[in-house]
Amino acid sequence: MSDPLSEVIALLQPRAVFSKGISGAGRWGVRYSDFGQPSFSAVLEGSCRLAVDGQPTLTLQAGDFVLLPATPGFTLSGFEPVVPERIDAKATSSSKGEVRYGTRGGRPDVRMLGGYFVFDSPDAALMVSLLPALVHVRGVERLSTLVQFVRDETSAQRSGRDLVLTRLVELLLIEALRSTPADNAPPGLLRGLADARLAPAIRQMHSHLTRPWTVAQLAKSAALSRSAFFDRFTRTVGLPPMEYLLDWRMAVARGLLRRRELAITEVAERVGYSSASTFTTAFSRHVGQSPGRYARASP
Repeated sequence: MSDPLSEVIALLQPRAVFSKGISGAGRWGVRYSDFGQPSFSAVLEGSCRLAVDGQPTLTLQAGDFVLLPATPGFTLSGFEPVVPERIDAKATSSSKGEVRYGTRGGRPDVRMLGGYFVFDSPDAALMVSLLPALVHVRGVERLSTLVQFVRDETSAQRSGRDLVLTRLVELLLIEALRSTPADNAPPGLLRGLADARLAPAIRQMHSHLTRPWTVAQLAKSAALSRSAFFDRFTRTVGLPPMEYLLDWRMAVARGLLRRRELAITEVAERVGYSSASTFTTAFSRHVGQSPGRYARASP
């Protein structure tokens, strides 16, 4: 049976862009404006404070990992009151070595590895909406190790660098998301997969995308009545089941069309449509252009 989380990450098409070392000492604070792209950080030693817009303030300590799939504005600081320095994340990508904030020289109060990457998929907004806005994981050494690998690979110019970074970021995302206590996550895919009743239905949708699913059939796989399943799915995942299925079919269809390896009839069959005309109508309504035009416009 397919793994929905792995499929979502594969369709997001993540690739690494930039990573760096960060340290802070004494009175310091930096403010990053809304960035929009995914970012991550791992605390190597010491502690600091992280205040992400719309989220409770966190105290980060050694061994902590943070992932922001869409990176809203946030402030990173020590524990003394300070007016934070405003930072342009993209402008710092040209910096070399570790970036130091606050008191120069001496042992820092905190050392971190951080960075950002991009999702190449045009469906990124849909996929990201299924993930938590902030992922905070404590004490998972594998995540710190993966971030260090990203850092090392970013700073080198070895053969195969881009492919290695892509695979490392995919691993980083999967490890971070599956280490998250999903039962307390906001509505989305993680919370749905953590629900023992809903998870089989979600996996069935992903494993058998071509099947003409009905709410009643999915409710049966969840051992719930039709109405109870509909309400629980909508509340937990954040979308009604048939809307989730349609969005997923269209995301898969876009990926197939961008590769331009299959005829439209074959793409239609792959995502559960009995004819190219039915698929074209649904795709055009959902995406705003026909499958053929979408494929021709894809880079």
